[in-house]
Amino acid sequence: MKVITGERLPIKLWASEIEEGALEQARNLANHPYARHHIALMPDVHQGYGMPIGGVLTTEGVIIPNAVGVDIGCGVRAVRTNQRAAIARPRLRDILSKVQRAIPTGFNHHKKPQSNPLFNRAPDVPVIREELENARYQLGTLGGGNHFIEIQRDDQDYIWIMLHSGSRNFGKKVADYYNRLAIHLNERYGSPVPREWQLAYLPINTNEGQNYLTAMQYCLEFARENRAHMMRVILEVFCSFLPDFAWDKELDVHHNYASLEKHFGQQLIVHRKGAVRAVGEVIVPGSMGSPSYICRGLANPESFTSCSHGAGRVMGRNEARRRIPVEKVIKEMQALGVELFKDKKGDLAEECRQAYKDIDQVMEEQKDLVEIKIRLQPLAVIKG
Repeated sequence: MKVITGERLPIKLWASEIEEGALEQARNLANHPYARHHIALMPDVHQGYGMPIGGVLTTEGVIIPNAVGVDIGCGVRAVRTNQRAAIARPRLRDILSKVQRAIPTGFNHHKKPQSNPLFNRAPDVPVIREELENARYQLGTLGGGNHFIEIQRDDQDYIWIMLHSGSRNFGKKVADYYNRLAIHLNERYGSPVPREWQLAYLPINTNEGQNYLTAMQYCLEFARENRAHMMRVILEVFCSFLPDFAWDKELDVHHNYASLEKHFGQQLIVHRKGAVRAVGEVIVPGSMGSPSYICRGLANPESFTSCSHGAGRVMGRNEARRRIPVEKVIKEMQALGVELFKDKKGDLAEECRQAYKDIDQVMEEQKDLVEIKIRLQPLAVIKG
């Protein structure tokens, strides 16, 4: 860990390198009047909108929508099965083809509304209510970008299933609405935070702050249920091909959220944007074609008990598309022996390994944050 000083609060950095844009955003966080103690940057840190992705911020009395992020509650779900890769692998292409037909990806939704008790307890917050009917068609959909469904094997040759997805349009609607509202209120009250920092805040003792917290919490629940819904579909497909198929308990961790926690003797609002609470079992996925890890969180107080949520980008999406030919990505996946399922391959380079940091370097840089328990190698992947 490296400590950067010179701002109102110190910045604690677990990455060996950081791009200037992300560092400038971290400096803004360190000078935010409601930030407390220090800023923590995980080894997967990279520039985001307002706050760097892979950042952890604690505040007192306010919540910052851009410090939570757009895809509220995005996260990863994983499960170990009783199937050996040597036996299941010959069936993976058929299994993943059926999964791909059953789970909409990209901008696609279900053709029929999905039923779930979650819809019956939606809070009376306008931005949630306005999106509720559309969300019935989005539950159990993967989305695009860095979202994935991946079949993996551990060192004992057991098959694992892992998926990465979030709150779909709920998260974006809530993030955009409350960030605009925060900007408006900050300008009205004469906030000391410069607008160009993109860190407008909502006091939590106001109706606006409480409504954001309520909407955010519902997004977290929706995101978790979205992942659970897809995992049920995947497990059913596996059962249809492998009659003796069974699985262990499902692990689920999320990022892009805020919660009230006690750190350094204070009750603070911890914003984890592209960071995971490193307590208990933790999932750290790699980029497409690289390993993923099941870990034990070490609850390091210096990181506000946090760790990275993945590998972290080193190239923007546009840059990756310009620099890396799609054909090269496809050939690399073939060379790695990873089956690739993606309807539209034109943006495939956005998610290739070269667009991300080396996951093994990330894990080395956060060995005081998590302890690796299981290493998972990819066998097949569905991308949105």
